[in-house]
Amino acid sequence: MGRTIFVNIFGLLAVVEAVLITAVPLPAAEDVVALRQADMKAMAAAAKTISGMFKDPTSYNAAEFRWAADTIRERSGIVLSGHFASETASPQSKAGPNILNERDRFDRIANDLRDYAVALDAAAQKNPGPMTASMRMKPGEAMGGGPFGTHVRNEQELLAMPAEHAFHLMLQTCTTCHAKFRME
Repeated sequence: MGRTIFVNIFGLLAVVEAVLITAVPLPAAEDVVALRQADMKAMAAAAKTISGMFKDPTSYNAAEFRWAADTIRERSGIVLSGHFASETASPQSKAGPNILNERDRFDRIANDLRDYAVALDAAAQKNPGPMTASMRMKPGEAMGGGPFGTHVRNEQELLAMPAEHAFHLMLQTCTTCHAKFRME
């Protein structure tokens, strides 16, 4: 049943995001840059919240953890891709010009971010009380393929891995995107 719910969540999110992205008129370039920067800041703050709970498991609060995961989920995937749907030349933007040329890779990364956030939400739902050992990585557990090897695992692996591992993979996804598509 848990796997079915996870599959249904992915499908439902894709449909909802597709409807939202096509129903919203495109704002001016400056507005798009401001919107995506606000979304990036919200995702960074949410990641900091989750990180704090892994650093101090006694501070774990399932509702706050879910809120943080949902904040990232709501701003990633097709929503994040939509923020970069066209070239927006703006001096405020740090987006690299290669996003449009590497659209498929950018979209995969945005979807990976969403998938990890969905996995984190599912972990919080399964662990409404204190943070359990099953949410934590085991000492010596491999964390993934590094910043350029990050990819979404299949659904079974995502559901089976500790939430902390999914969180690290999510952070690697952010690092990959910034290294590949952000100008400093």
